[in-house]
Amino acid sequence: MTDTTTLASGVGELFQLLRDGVPRTRAELAKSTGLARSTIAARVDELMRMGLVTAVADKVSTGGRPPSQFALNPGARVVIAADLGASHATVAVADLAGTILAESSERIDIADGPDAVLSWLLDGARRLLSEVGRDDSSVAAVGIGVPGPVEHSSGRPSTPPIMPGWDGFDIPGWLQEHIDVPVLVDNDVNTMALGERAVAWPSVDNLLFVKIATGIGAGLISDGHLQRGAQGVAGDIGHVHVSRGGEVPCTCGNRGCLEALASGPAIARSLRAIGVEAHTSNDVVDLVKSGNVDAIQAVRQAGRDIGEVLTTCVSLVNPSVIAIGGSMARVGEHLIAGVREVVYARSAPLATAHLSIVQSATGAEAGVLGASILAVEHALSRDVLSAAAAPSS
Repeated sequence: MTDTTTLASGVGELFQLLRDGVPRTRAELAKSTGLARSTIAARVDELMRMGLVTAVADKVSTGGRPPSQFALNPGARVVIAADLGASHATVAVADLAGTILAESSERIDIADGPDAVLSWLLDGARRLLSEVGRDDSSVAAVGIGVPGPVEHSSGRPSTPPIMPGWDGFDIPGWLQEHIDVPVLVDNDVNTMALGERAVAWPSVDNLLFVKIATGIGAGLISDGHLQRGAQGVAGDIGHVHVSRGGEVPCTCGNRGCLEALASGPAIARSLRAIGVEAHTSNDVVDLVKSGNVDAIQAVRQAGRDIGEVLTTCVSLVNPSVIAIGGSMARVGEHLIAGVREVVYARSAPLATAHLSIVQSATGAEAGVLGASILAVEHALSRDVLSAAAAPSS
């Protein structure tokens, strides 16, 4: 291996130590890695040339010249993040620390198809870039969450039930015709899990994020890593059969699915059946907040149905935290109380002894925060940085 190749491969490795934003001296980096100071100096110099690391206020000296400190430069590049839902979308620009610099949300219809929705995303992203004084050349990557199963390796949706016209569509390819950067696409609940953990539970390595909205899904963080499964559909709990489901038809083509009983539209349908006017998730939320007893009871039952499925999840993956998010989480404790009622009653005591079942702390921001993290994690990965350093080394 040549000196140039060694330097390039080492740049990506060293940067992972500096990503937490904590300033360190060359001596501290040498001690942490066991590498010679000359090697550390060469790698720090390369990271500074790339703009990813910057010198910060010198450390207090104990005598002689103060040692220089170095840390992540979050403003070196930006990422574009998008959270696409069935009826809403948010696009944002974030720095390399995952901090949102600007964002915009609008009502959309995912059924309008990829050309219309992705054109909206691209136009919105460029407006936001202009707002923060950036352009396409400063973008390191794009992260996108979509409301359906995704083959993560290709970024193509795979038979998504509520995304007509999107099955197999090459989302990264379409965007890369307009902006030549890596594009990462994942199921929206996976990005929500990433966002929730990063902001609210950074020290928790085992977390289950449950999105309850037009659909129902779960994102699983296990041993500190997002778990997608063999084909990218891990956490698709909305289409698990529940005991109360009977012959209720589901959008997936089966009957008795959790989503057909406990999603926002399903709760609204059950209320209409007893004469309560409710047509959307928002209607259900409004009824609960106004104290409508029928709506409160329907939401509580939906929580029990969700708890039935989560009981199995608790036994299987043993999370420390279950965070409930999505638009239906706005009903507050009524939904979560139903979940807790079943999970705590039916799960093994050891599995629930330290289990927290809580409302999402990130709320509507979970998806776009997680999409930014998806993009940042790729852009700042060891392999990507090592490859970027190689030509100039």
